[in-house]
Amino acid sequence: MVYLTLAGAILSEILATTAMKYSDGFSKLWPSVGTTLGYLVAFALLAQTLKSMSVGTTYAIWSGAGTAVVAAIGMVFLGESTSPLRILGVLLVIAGVVVLNLDGAH
Repeated sequence: MVYLTLAGAILSEILATTAMKYSDGFSKLWPSVGTTLGYLVAFALLAQTLKSMSVGTTYAIWSGAGTAVVAAIGMVFLGESTSPLRILGVLLVIAGVVVLNLDGAH
């Protein structure tokens, strides 16, 4: 159940960050509302996750997955650079999360 809660936090953060891109500096109402609600849900779910998972593991997975997916969204859907160096950076983020979790989720 804890991983499902964490997955919800990750999804909410990804949606909030994507909505922020469309908020045009918080000048557009609905994307701004989506950003705010998405982050509120993400932090609420993250707080629930932290009740039974270590902060290092939780934050590594949450931030790493969010970073990798948002970067991929930018490259695939928003026309951002897909240079080999940028792709390497995303892979290094993922590798970092894996290395931090080699000790297991305590």
